Amino acid sequence: MAQVSPLGEGETTLEQGSGDLGEQAPGPHRRSPLRPPQLLNARSRRGRRQSSYAFRLADVTVVVILSVVLTGTSLAGGLLDATLGGVLPYAVGGWCLVASLASLQLYALRRQEGLVAHLSRAAAAGGIGGLGAVVTRLATGGPLTWGAVLTWTLACAGAVVGLHALWWLLVRHWRSQGWLTPNVVIVGATSMAEQMVREALEQRDMHVLGIFDDRLSRAPRDRLGVPVLGTTQDLLQHRVISSVDLIVVAVDPSATARVREITSALDVLPNPVTLVFDRPGATERAAAITRLADSPLAPLRHVNHERRAFAKRAQDLLLSIPILVVLAPALALIAAAVRLDSPGPVFFRQHRHGFNNEQIVVWKFRTMRQEAADAKAERQVTAGDDRVTTVGRVLRKTSLDELPQLLNVITGEMSLVGPRPHAVGMMTGDVQSEKLISEYAHRHRIKPGMTGWAAVHGSRGPMHTPAEVIRRVELDIEYIDHHSVWLDLWIMALTVPSVFGDRSSVR
Repeated sequence: MAQVSPLGEGETTLEQGSGDLGEQAPGPHRRSPLRPPQLLNARSRRGRRQSSYAFRLADVTVVVILSVVLTGTSLAGGLLDATLGGVLPYAVGGWCLVASLASLQLYALRRQEGLVAHLSRAAAAGGIGGLGAVVTRLATGGPLTWGAVLTWTLACAGAVVGLHALWWLLVRHWRSQGWLTPNVVIVGATSMAEQMVREALEQRDMHVLGIFDDRLSRAPRDRLGVPVLGTTQDLLQHRVISSVDLIVVAVDPSATARVREITSALDVLPNPVTLVFDRPGATERAAAITRLADSPLAPLRHVNHERRAFAKRAQDLLLSIPILVVLAPALALIAAAVRLDSPGPVFFRQHRHGFNNEQIVVWKFRTMRQEAADAKAERQVTAGDDRVTTVGRVLRKTSLDELPQLLNVITGEMSLVGPRPHAVGMMTGDVQSEKLISEYAHRHRIKPGMTGWAAVHGSRGPMHTPAEVIRRVELDIEYIDHHSVWLDLWIMALTVPSVFGDRSSVR
């Protein structure tokens, strides 16, 4: 079975072993010709895709700054002498410019667009902005001279063209490094899968990591060199799944029973799933592969929008960094108290599930005796637990032991608000918690959080019964389906009173 060994932040390397995937498993040295030299996890790759929103913000900022500066220099009395007629042409022109950049798809992470074509469209957007400023100047008859309007148009168009030259080069570099090329696995070793692999080999616009098929006894060992790695159940347990951007079901859609069986099995994964249809001609197949490489086709279940993910990341950075600075003295005092209370390190680190089932290392202040630490959460905390130290009881009761996770938030592994990260292999009774409910992994469709919808509704701390696991997962999925910046702010506002007002939860 494929083994993954971590290299660094967001990077892994995939090595083929003799494995335990059955008689059709590939040999120890076989590898997909479409496999990248390094597997970059989905969380880090998603951050590169979200950069288009940051770049759009940069465009808006530059246009606003130029408009403010040129308004001040165009009017005799400067900004203090500005009137509606003096400001409106730049405001309308700026809006037209920014809207044109988006409508002309200049923020799309296109694979085959040349620099000249991209900059031509950026210049056209600048011209549209200038036209908007001219029309507004004619309609309002404000104090701005035509020379001032022309200067504004040339300045904004030139700045936008320069920025987009840098943007194009940056996107090209990221694509050459594999950050923007989707990692795909195919379910079904069918002729459609072979067509996909053939087109991908020609265009080199996606990484096909492997193929999985439940009918191993009849499935070929590979499709054009891309190995068949096992069954659908093997895919569910595969460690490479945290690096997969898209699961493509390449099965004849008329075989409804088989499609339903496969999609039902895949429903326990947080990864987006797409059903690809056969196309009669090479041109149509190539077009389908192009669309698949640029963005998911007809997702079979809801996929979080990148815009919301970018807004959530911006919110995390804007809040977590100041909070960490303000709380730094308190963190130092807590660290000293932990160290003086019992021998051992100040911090406790534990592997937990993150976005897309990625394993992350979560930081906490140590609250248990060092020799009794339970990194795998095989025994959840109970009332009066003798493993918990004196200082640890206070930290757990107030949730102050979670504050070091601000570092996880800043590095992008966690968010301020989201489903609480559970330890890998956490047990509820004698059963792993993730095996008690099929939707458990759906908690990982977004980053885990320091607090969350479940926490402010009383579902926090250990889960000792299946009913508690089911309630936690239901609340987490409810949050994922409805989360927004405003909901996150509301949850953060509720966190302190709900934590300090809870006298019954064991933590």
